Amino acid sequence: MLAPAIRLAEEGFPVAPLTAYYWQRGAEQQLRHAPNGHELMIDGRAPRPGEIFRNPTLARTLRIIAEGGKDAFYRGEIGEKIAAVVQQMGGLMTQEDLAGHTSTWEQPISTVYRGVRIYECPPNGQGITALLALNILSQFDLPADPLSAERLHLIIEALRLAFADSRWYVADPAFEQVPVEELLSMAYAGERARLIDPQRATLDQRHGAPVAGSDTVYLSVVDGYGNACSFINSNYMGFGTGIVPEGTGFSLQNRGHNFSLNPEHPNALAPGKRPYHTIIPAMATRETDGSLYASFGVMGGFMQPQGHVQVVLALLNDGLDPQAALDRPRVCIGSGTAGGSVSVEAGISPDVVARLAAMGHPVEMVSGYERALFGRGQIITRDPQTGVLCGGSDPRADGCALGY
Repeated sequence: MLAPAIRLAEEGFPVAPLTAYYWQRGAEQQLRHAPNGHELMIDGRAPRPGEIFRNPTLARTLRIIAEGGKDAFYRGEIGEKIAAVVQQMGGLMTQEDLAGHTSTWEQPISTVYRGVRIYECPPNGQGITALLALNILSQFDLPADPLSAERLHLIIEALRLAFADSRWYVADPAFEQVPVEELLSMAYAGERARLIDPQRATLDQRHGAPVAGSDTVYLSVVDGYGNACSFINSNYMGFGTGIVPEGTGFSLQNRGHNFSLNPEHPNALAPGKRPYHTIIPAMATRETDGSLYASFGVMGGFMQPQGHVQVVLALLNDGLDPQAALDRPRVCIGSGTAGGSVSVEAGISPDVVARLAAMGHPVEMVSGYERALFGRGQIITRDPQTGVLCGGSDPRADGCALGY
């Protein structure tokens, strides 16, 4: 199973332009200052666009895993090196911590939007953010112009409310009772929607109180029978910590970044606890017959649920195909906070940006390579009558859509 990856690591691959750009940023900000970061560079720098990058130490790591299975990673030589470098940097992780790791199978959470059931990862993931925002937006008759200030304002305000809830309630469900059903009720959506002023931004939204009655690669695959896989893997913030266990060819993640240091917060840092997690692959099925409508995802930290909302609107409200939905300019609330500033992608009219500013949104225009801020998505839709698949790949990244 790992043979293709081992071959690619040994023989190398040409680095695509956007990947090279962000690799260089990672080299400057993380790898040059972290133990063994040179293993992920060439002569102390990032690979240039089109340059072949080989990673023989990663190939060796993958061979060890192929031969020894998960125990080789969590209990063997690799685990020893991970624990050693973490302790070298002042961390507390031990090999016993790695050996005690367990994985879980989780049931997705969902809501219905315009006759399509949208599935997201449950808490401790942030998929509920996208579902909350879609529920709130379903309370409005959205303006027909998708890039008008009036529609973008409603999207931004719905996302502010959704983040106000998710940044408070999303935590490890093994430690905290997350009121998912109550948060996703349409009664609660109506209550939250009433907080939106159609003419004015509200930058201090607080989480509600529902009444009782969670660096990135995304891929989507759909076969000829309509079976689909929506998958994301990430070490966060480019190269994660930038720390490379010696001789392994990979850097360690920094997902603990999204814990709260407020001891009263549901997402407070604690032993054995999972943090608020940003990666959320998604899927959608038709309510009429349960058939696959789309497998999709948008990478990019706190942009992910914001990207999900915007591509779902493009697909279901505006009838765009996957590529056109991904091409459309987006907005992004910074850091996933309810009062964050709003980045607006080049391609949205300056008049619209001025109108958003006049409505009270702190806005800034973003263009060029920095457009990756707005997420990097992939979408595959399936026609229920013909079985024809239609794929799209985000122009803000080096991905592609392939059929075979």
